[in-house]
Amino acid sequence: QVQVVESGGGLVQPGGSLRLSCAASRTVFTMGWYRQVPGRERELVAIITLGGGATYADSVEGRFVISRDNAKNELYLEMNNLEVEDTAVYYCVAMWGSEPHWGQGTQVTVSS
Repeated sequence: QVQVVESGGGLVQPGGSLRLSCAASRTVFTMGWYRQVPGRERELVAIITLGGGATYADSVEGRFVISRDNAKNELYLEMNNLEVEDTAVYYCVAMWGSEPHWGQGTQVTVSS
């Protein structure tokens, strides 16, 4: 079992930046960020392995950076040049084997 807690969401203007954090209760191989807006499926934002290999959704490539601190079991998402379309609830996920463990989500709102 893995407990996951996100933090760092909020309101930001278009073009601004935000940093999300996620704390996991134990070390897992793969962690990532997903996001969801009402009425739509949860979608991948970025994932990262224990060794630092990262994969990004096309919509955030070049704007978002995922990173992790393995010593602290923490995951981060640096979001730059935010767009209105990035507005969503962002979820951290920790993969325990093939079983995903989700956080409660944190709201990110991009609006002028």
